[in-house]
Amino acid sequence: MTEDANAPIRARVPELVAVTSALDHSEDRDGQHRMAALVRDAIESKRHLVVQAGTGTGKTLAYLVPALASGSSIVVATATKALQDQLATKDLPFLADHLGVDFDWAVLKGRSNYVCLQRLREVADPDQSQLELDSMAVVTKAEIKKIAEWAADSTTGDQSELDWTPSDNAWRSVSVGSDECPGAERCPMGGSCFAENARHRAQVADVTVVNTHLYGLDVAADGAILPDHDVVVFDEAHVLEDIMSDTVGVQISPGRFVALSATIRRIIDDPQLVGSVAELGEGLRDVLSDHIGERLSTPLPDSIQEPLVDARLKLGAANDAIAAIDTSNEDAKQRKLRAQTMTGRSIQQLDVAIEGREGYVAFVSGSRDAPRLEIAPLDVGPTMHEGVWTRRTAILTSATIPTSLPSRLGIELDGLEIADVGSPFDYANNSLLYCAIHLPNPNAPDFRAKANDELEAMIRAAGGRTLALFTSYRAMDEAAEAMRERLDLPILTQRDLPKPALVKAFADDDATCLFATAGLFQGVDVPGSTLSLVVIDRIPFPRPDDPLLSARRDLLGRNAFSEIDIPRASMMLAQAAGRLIRSTTDRGVVAVLDPRLGTAKYRWDIVKALPPMKRTRHRDEVETFLRTIAETPGE
Repeated sequence: MTEDANAPIRARVPELVAVTSALDHSEDRDGQHRMAALVRDAIESKRHLVVQAGTGTGKTLAYLVPALASGSSIVVATATKALQDQLATKDLPFLADHLGVDFDWAVLKGRSNYVCLQRLREVADPDQSQLELDSMAVVTKAEIKKIAEWAADSTTGDQSELDWTPSDNAWRSVSVGSDECPGAERCPMGGSCFAENARHRAQVADVTVVNTHLYGLDVAADGAILPDHDVVVFDEAHVLEDIMSDTVGVQISPGRFVALSATIRRIIDDPQLVGSVAELGEGLRDVLSDHIGERLSTPLPDSIQEPLVDARLKLGAANDAIAAIDTSNEDAKQRKLRAQTMTGRSIQQLDVAIEGREGYVAFVSGSRDAPRLEIAPLDVGPTMHEGVWTRRTAILTSATIPTSLPSRLGIELDGLEIADVGSPFDYANNSLLYCAIHLPNPNAPDFRAKANDELEAMIRAAGGRTLALFTSYRAMDEAAEAMRERLDLPILTQRDLPKPALVKAFADDDATCLFATAGLFQGVDVPGSTLSLVVIDRIPFPRPDDPLLSARRDLLGRNAFSEIDIPRASMMLAQAAGRLIRSTTDRGVVAVLDPRLGTAKYRWDIVKALPPMKRTRHRDEVETFLRTIAETPGE
């Protein structure tokens, strides 16, 4: 069943009415009430729900309130740390005060986010860890001491609660990943372990907040990480397929062998053995760096298969050497266990890569300096069906939901409801969608020059206030250089500053223009007068040579363009367009310089994914609207 934003509102969730009335500047949002009713009904009927909730809907309260009121145990999986923090520090505490339902919540992160007390104890004992301490820089030792002092008073051991940022080396020295930890029952510090305490809190909590990556690891581990739960909410569900693909697959990088050699060195004083493990990383980097961005054959090419087989043999020998260690020292036993655990899991991953599993595709990602061999599933649907859809009720929500999402995730339509609750913003009167239909095809040699003319004219009309988004760094750099020569306005690019500082500099000055690439198609929230023009240079189709997507295209055949490329391009364009209207008073223009948005036979599949803005093909209409905004006091 599919429900759109114009459907009648179902019976309202009374708890949401009470909660929203307690908000400062309380608003009655039809979309929020409709979504809350949909979530309530989905939980009661145990049917999955995919709901698109446009910017401004208030979707977190729309799913939290009915879920909590149902008495269900809930896991909320978010794709970004910002939303995770918002839930834990703002939304859930607010509901605890105003919902009238007693509940507990917990935030659970991956093990390496917490200080490992056993590692702290080891590095604090020079007699037991001399091998490691000798190799540490003085600054790292000072940082470890500072971390230890903080950990002594911390109730969580969560790195995010530090008021300073330790170096990567320092944090790695006092933390362990899931591939290294032998488990609380085999560790003398297991009873006071920060990571285990976080898991215990999650076990008894009514709501557990995690990132989607950790949820994917739990699915891959057959539910061994997270507490059992009745309902899972995937917020920012538009990235769920990609994240699940990463977590249920295998990644082997040169850095893994370097990290493994460091773990082995903590228990074995054998430079030749330790060095041979570290050298595996260099050898793998050499062979992988020639295949960046390539899809590999199954079985793997000999040039890659042979180093992996060699690594498998050397790790087997290292594992035997570790197992042969006999010690009565408790800390040494723990170092031995961690080395065995990490070596064993590395061997398992090598076995997966060497055997060449059916239904998986191998490819090389990363850069020449840091390549990664990835073994990813062609279809995450079967894994999701077995690990999620048949076990609990799922709510999937985002401001933009690709039309192919249910089929890509393996959700059966007879147990699913799909809805779009719209947005409270008045797009028809406050925004304009412009397609520069007169421009040449983006692949034409004169496209950039003519696109820059369009860009200049619109920026002048807007008086700056522009976020220009490009599908490549080259296009961004060329446009920025051209605009700096033509305009007496500040032009920032993604290369100039880290993202938080970049967005702040843009938001602080109305005249500033920000030029960026795909990394800023989402996650930029700048309401108000600073932003009145969003320009997108071309429809953001995924790369045709993307190794994983090309394998999935082969699997889908003639349906690939409509199942993969159109939904992904629509989602990215909608995310980019969503940067414009962030509040009820915002006004502005989304300008797409790619004429295919107005001419291609698939254009309506993309346009209907965008907010319901008034549409135009005339730049003079755009310039008039932008000048009106710039000249209006308070805009």
